[in-house]
Formats: sequence, structure tokens, C-alpha cells
Amino acid sequence: MVKILFLAVVGVMAGVLGGMGMGGGAILIPLLTVFFKVDQISAQAINLVAFIPMAIVSLIIHVKNKRVEKEGLLWIILPASACSLSGSLLALVVKGSLLKRFFGGFLIALSIMQFFSDKIAEKIKEKQQK
Repeated sequence: MVKILFLAVVGVMAGVLGGMGMGGGAILIPLLTVFFKVDQISAQAINLVAFIPMAIVSLIIHVKNKRVEKEGLLWIILPASACSLSGSLLALVVKGSLLKRFFGGFLIALSIMQFFSDKIAEKIKEKQQK
């Protein structure tokens, strides 16, 4: 019963982060691998399945609030889909231990970028103004 309750709490946290645009996998994958001893590839697969309803709900809300710019969407969707397929196929041949390290490195890089995001945004605005 405690395990089910903990999984529900993890799901809520992942859903909140997913709805905010950060991505629930940033919390879901580490929690599944550390606390529930799920192997890395399975945790990533669970994350992808859990992402579908989170993405649908978030998209509906963002479209309703007119936060989605439809112009240029295809130029984001097509390369993202191709890279998603490539990454999935690559994950099939990469060992779980190496996949953990890649994911950990990704989270560290994401954290650093998030930490400096205000400075990065300022530099982009400066370049656009010139």
C-alpha cells in the first residue's frame, strides 16, 4: 500500500512538472531507478508512456490560453519526431549503465542552463535588438 501511495505522489509531482513545461521525466526517471530499482531503459519507457497524457492535457490548456504559436510548428515537430525515433533506437543498443550516465549528464547540463537562463535570455535579446 505504501508503494502505491509513493508511486501516486511521484506521478503527481511528474505531472505538475510536465504541465509546467519542464518535463516530468526529470523527476520520474531518477525516482523510479533509485527508489523502485527499475532499470534505466524500463524507467525511460514508463516515462514516455506517462508523458502522453501529460502532454495532451498541457497542450489543450496552452492552446486554450492562446500560448501556442502555430506558425512554424511543423519545423519543430518533424525534427523532434525524427530525433525521438533515433534516440529510441539508440537506447535499444546502449547499455543501461551508460544510459544512466547520459541521462545524469543531461540533467546536470539542464540544471546549469536553467541556472543561467536569465543571462542567456538577456544576451539573445541584445543580439535581436542589434
